[in-house]
Amino acid sequence: MKKPTPPSPRIALALAGGGPLGAIYEIGALCALQESLRGIHFNRLQHYVGVSAGGFIAAGLANGITPMQLFGLFIEDRKHQTEAFDPAWLLKPAFSEFFSRSLLLPELMLQGIWHGTLGRKSLMRALERLSPGLPTGIFSNAQIDVELTKLFSRPGRSNDFRQLKNRLTLVATHLDSTSAIAFGRTGWDHIPISKAVQASAALPGLFPPVEIEGQHFVDGALTKTMHASIALDEGVDLMLCLNPLVPFDASDPLRSNESATPWAAPEPIPHIADGGLPAVLSQTFRSLIHSRLLLGLKSYEQAYPNTDIVLIEPNHRDPELYLANTFSYSQRRHLAEHAYQQTRQLLRSRQTKLAAKLAYHGISLNHAALDDEHRHLAYPARPAARVGQALTKLHYLMDNLSQVVQSAELQAKTTC
Repeated sequence: MKKPTPPSPRIALALAGGGPLGAIYEIGALCALQESLRGIHFNRLQHYVGVSAGGFIAAGLANGITPMQLFGLFIEDRKHQTEAFDPAWLLKPAFSEFFSRSLLLPELMLQGIWHGTLGRKSLMRALERLSPGLPTGIFSNAQIDVELTKLFSRPGRSNDFRQLKNRLTLVATHLDSTSAIAFGRTGWDHIPISKAVQASAALPGLFPPVEIEGQHFVDGALTKTMHASIALDEGVDLMLCLNPLVPFDASDPLRSNESATPWAAPEPIPHIADGGLPAVLSQTFRSLIHSRLLLGLKSYEQAYPNTDIVLIEPNHRDPELYLANTFSYSQRRHLAEHAYQQTRQLLRSRQTKLAAKLAYHGISLNHAALDDEHRHLAYPARPAARVGQALTKLHYLMDNLSQVVQSAELQAKTTC
């Protein structure tokens, strides 16, 4: 008698935001994961959850666009591509927003003058009357909707949540109520995917709120960093999470000889404050969203004990992504390669623990691909120093040995 075929594992993927830099990291990481893991296909997962820049990646994967094709769309030189998504589109000023707000200024100025004179209000109170005339965003992200509509209108793809083979959820924040709206779920699945991506990526202050059916929406990361619970609530066996933004530990940044790949690392950063206000704000923002993410993951482990959760994110001591300029094509190729190699390194350093967790879901590590030092995503790199390679392999071996010892100790405690 033929044995019944065991059911396929239910695997979901949650992608956090992070602007163009976040998208570059996630594409590089996904390319590494696709070739380094056997038994998983990133275009055939049960559920995709995307927030902000992660929404673009999630929508592409759910539409059958492979990680390598996403690399070609988002990172490769668009002159040689029949279709491409250029992050420079996000730097177009929000002229319509500037114009519509400027029309309010004459009336608001008259109100301010009246309150400051006849109304006998303070100067600050009078100036507050002008606030509705200020633009709600500096740049326009309307091109996201336009370009993704074209991209998802090609044969074999769809801009309609209801026509996808796999589940896709894109999260934005309802501005008036601050509630999370899951585009793709019942009641919100009629909204075009391209418009949902635009709404989910509308970072307040940078982009104006996106109006959909008379309501306004902004970045989905305002309430949660990743929103993986949307997929977890529906039941999954394995939850893969990609988070591109982490706080940078400037006290001891990685050196290039500590890596399996010889990318050129920037000079060490003595103190975050040396970078001025942008560096301080970036570190603050990254710390806030990352601490919230860690708290969320801890709660997920308690609330969903039957689901294995794997988090992939950059190294906190690596300055490469922290100091990046994502709007240069050469820089974007370099950063994608960096994310690709860094993810391969992470898989090697955690292979003992990961192999046991993934094997339960029919997934195994492709050691031939992981151990191939000549593999690259974007460009060939210079040969690494033999001493650096030896130290790296020793580091991986010690990490895995430590994991084996810890697992044995834990098993001994549970059996005693």
